Amino acid sequence: MSGFVEKPEPLQVPGLVHLHTGKVRDLYQNEAGDLVMIASDRISAYDWVLPTEIPDKGRVLTQLSLWWFDKLADLVPNHVLSTELPPGAPADWEGRTLICKSLRMTPVECVARGYLTGSGLVEYDESRTVCGLALPEGLVDGSELPAPIFTPATKAAVGEHDENVSYEEVARQVGAETAAQLRQTTLAVYGRARDIARERGIILADTKFEFGYEGETLVLADEVLTPDSSRFWPADVWEPGHAQPSFDKQFVRDWLTSPGSGWDRRSEQPPPPLPQHIVDATSAKYIEAYERLTGISWS
Repeated sequence: MSGFVEKPEPLQVPGLVHLHTGKVRDLYQNEAGDLVMIASDRISAYDWVLPTEIPDKGRVLTQLSLWWFDKLADLVPNHVLSTELPPGAPADWEGRTLICKSLRMTPVECVARGYLTGSGLVEYDESRTVCGLALPEGLVDGSELPAPIFTPATKAAVGEHDENVSYEEVARQVGAETAAQLRQTTLAVYGRARDIARERGIILADTKFEFGYEGETLVLADEVLTPDSSRFWPADVWEPGHAQPSFDKQFVRDWLTSPGSGWDRRSEQPPPPLPQHIVDATSAKYIEAYERLTGISWS
């Protein structure tokens, strides 16, 4: 069992209908039928949404996504309509709110990998494949792949693992033409982002995108190229053969699996609150990722 340690009660805002509370985002609909997406400061690890929040995390995710949407606009349109606060919304929503188009979402997590790690490494070690794609011998944790690959997954409910699937399975689910468009667009966006990040001394190891359709037009949705949806590694210390340092919630994962937390991730017990030094270090890492990628000071 996993999920929320304590699921928050959604705020009631005049003129907005609450649709969904996700791991990080709260989703509402306004009277015009547009989606209102608020990135909270919640953080998840090992399929649990933790009881401790990370200050400014939601704002960092939102502002970084907006920066990337702008950099990618010539490759694929995105779902953002406005960043203005809805009337009556709490002041805390400032900087973490997006008014978005309501799209016909595809049921696929579109993952691009340029480096081998995570669930891709586990499959490679077993079969020398990732999502059914054959890879050469001799790769290790952190190896750069011969070329970026599209490794889709099916979307899972909160508390469940996304499941890697083959390209053929995606084609069966959404049709050959849509599958081809998802693969082509995912790899094009990854390639652009990888090159931008590399110029800033950061390796984009892998990332996941969500897409939907507005009529017949494919649109990039949700968040994009944040430390929550991507693995960013500092390029100057990249060394294949072991886990790489990363700009994400690794401090949280490491503490939860350390003796200091007293938590057994194999049990059904929820994880404990995070100590302040882990909260501070994680917040600083998210902000560092934003500043290094965008070149803009957060403070």
